[in-house]
Amino acid sequence: MNFINKLLSSFGINVIRTRIKPPEEFMEKYNEYLNLSRSNKRGFKVTKALRYGVGAHPVSYKDIECGYASAQLYNLQPELVLDIGSYRHFIIGLLSQYKVTTIDVRERKPITDNETVVTCDAKNLELSDESFDAVVSLCAVEHFGLARYGDAFDLDGDIKALKHMSRVLKKGGNLIFSTAVTRHEPTLAFNAHRIYTIDMIRELCSGLECVNEKFYSINL
Repeated sequence: MNFINKLLSSFGINVIRTRIKPPEEFMEKYNEYLNLSRSNKRGFKVTKALRYGVGAHPVSYKDIECGYASAQLYNLQPELVLDIGSYRHFIIGLLSQYKVTTIDVRERKPITDNETVVTCDAKNLELSDESFDAVVSLCAVEHFGLARYGDAFDLDGDIKALKHMSRVLKKGGNLIFSTAVTRHEPTLAFNAHRIYTIDMIRELCSGLECVNEKFYSINL
């Protein structure tokens, strides 16, 4: 909590940012319900913390990516899954269904007994050939080799990582990954990420057969 909110909280006020200004009707009800809440008999101290989430449920690119990967895995029902750099909460959900080996360049402990953590660089996977039914890597390929997470700097890190992912897949196995693409000029926003063209993605995946793909636009 910042200093202003700390000060205001002593008066029962909390200032927050809202992207959409609530309509007058909502604010009228808000103030009515706020006063009713202040008269609660359960011992709660009541402060203002306005939230307005009326309307269509928001959908982010993370929802699209994770939903797509989950649907593919559900259809494939792989026995052995390797995850490289996906969203942590996605992995947590994955562990409820599968035994997962996760790769991280930073040391950490496994969440459950279903998880095996291997600390190594995605550009040089210390794993046997043809050892996994599925490899998943959500929003990670574009970061490999940029030293953002303490990994070794290598401008071709994404190329090397994709080759290793292909190497550790069993025959008939599936690679599921997501990344950022553009219709315009490809960009390396150092050291945050790369933004590819479709042709670049096709080249990265040379030697692999495209079974399914989905595009999501942030400019809908």
